[in-house]
Amino acid sequence: MTMTKGDIVDRISEKIGFSKKEASEVVDSIFEVLKSRLADGGKVKISGFGNFVVNEKRPRKGRNPQTGEEIIITGRRVLSFKASPVLKKSMNHGDDGSSDDGDGSDAA
Repeated sequence: MTMTKGDIVDRISEKIGFSKKEASEVVDSIFEVLKSRLADGGKVKISGFGNFVVNEKRPRKGRNPQTGEEIIITGRRVLSFKASPVLKKSMNHGDDGSSDDGDGSDAA
């Protein structure tokens, strides 16, 4: 199931006790700060969640698949996300990752 911005607002509203309007303003503010930082080419690191990084792709040669004509694909900026080990663990084990004893084993 996909989580939407509205779902995030609802969860914040329920968990913290904010009105939906207040929660919506918080979510919008957070997203604006993240977008602004990434638009400036910066990196966003959220501990326990992951890293957002803007990478520059250089122009490169390509081909038009219909005509076979060689073309230049313009350079661009792409956004990438790398999940933190804590997030990866919680996804794979269904917990919050806080029970890790640091020895790297999965034994109980």
